[in-house]
Amino acid sequence: MRVMNDDLAALGARIERTNELLERMLAEVAKTPSTHAIFVDAGYLYAAAGRLVAGTEDRRAFDLDGEGLIDALIDKARQIFADSRLLRVYWYDGARRRIHTAEQQSIAELPDVKVRLGNLNANNQQKGVDSLIRTDLESLARHRAISDAALLGGDEDLVSAVEAAQGYGARVHLWGIEASEGRNQAEPLLWEVDSQRTFDLEFFKPYVSRRTATAYEAAEGARPTREDVRFVGAQIAARWLAARGREALVELFPGHPYLPGSVDQDLLVEAEALLQYSLRGQADLRRVLRDGFWEHLQSQY
Repeated sequence: MRVMNDDLAALGARIERTNELLERMLAEVAKTPSTHAIFVDAGYLYAAAGRLVAGTEDRRAFDLDGEGLIDALIDKARQIFADSRLLRVYWYDGARRRIHTAEQQSIAELPDVKVRLGNLNANNQQKGVDSLIRTDLESLARHRAISDAALLGGDEDLVSAVEAAQGYGARVHLWGIEASEGRNQAEPLLWEVDSQRTFDLEFFKPYVSRRTATAYEAAEGARPTREDVRFVGAQIAARWLAARGREALVELFPGHPYLPGSVDQDLLVEAEALLQYSLRGQADLRRVLRDGFWEHLQSQY
């Protein structure tokens, strides 16, 4: 009997220590602030805000003050999630071969901003962006890194991302942009989120400005120098070599000074994205581009 009483006393002591530990853990959790993150589908943002403010979805026809707009979104989140702290802003966009444009690079350099790039196909359509959003939303929710997610987007493909995050206990709040006609967000997405709000013309006006015809033509017609093009050719060659390895050179050198059609086309598309200038019909600059590409490869042989 005495042994049994001792065992019961020991068990009671262990239960008491466990309860004390749980109480301390709950107290720590209570002191830990909630955390939120902002997820921006830049494709949706440019299309909807451009249409609303500038009357066009063509990115080349208007300027977007990315830094100012991100600050405004952070301030809005601070008002909505008053007792929460910001983890960061995730900015999802498309780019040729996932190489940052100058504009995307400037956004990536902002504090508390993470740029994620999907591919941009020949029709300037984003590929892989929705899966990036889902991956981040699900991962952050699973690891309890966020309690709330503000999602600026409208694609129905984002429904699975919302469901994944909610499955781990995070709340997802859909942010939208006022549409001049109808809706610019999929109804199934509106049904799945925990809350929804729309930002109007006045909110975006300070950050979107239509380029004048002169500025637009200048942006399209500013011919790069031959040295700029040669440097870009070498830059792309360095990336090509890093991705494929030196053994891939064996397939190229026998055809010098010509490049296989697929490689030449990729070189052209990537160079135009970096230069922000069309090389179609610019035979002299295309030759310089190939020269820069070859010269770098030969220097590494």
